[in-house]
Amino acid sequence: MAMDAAEIEQLIRAALPDAQVNIEDLRGDGDHYAAQVVSAAFKGRSRVQQHQMVYQALQGRMGGQLHALALQTSAPAD
Repeated sequence: MAMDAAEIEQLIRAALPDAQVNIEDLRGDGDHYAAQVVSAAFKGRSRVQQHQMVYQALQGRMGGQLHALALQTSAPAD
């Protein structure tokens, strides 16, 4: 069962309301996405911690409904 890009964005925005989110379907199959997420919540956190925050936002859908997600995360530039 594939996920739609809008659903991924909605889940991320629910967990990180200030986030700027850009989702790209890499293969057109609803299963392989790239996401760019910029949020002030990432400030002072390592890249691994930032990615963990996004995975938590997806509420366990990684590996099930969502097969692959290439992440780029960052805090906003001052």
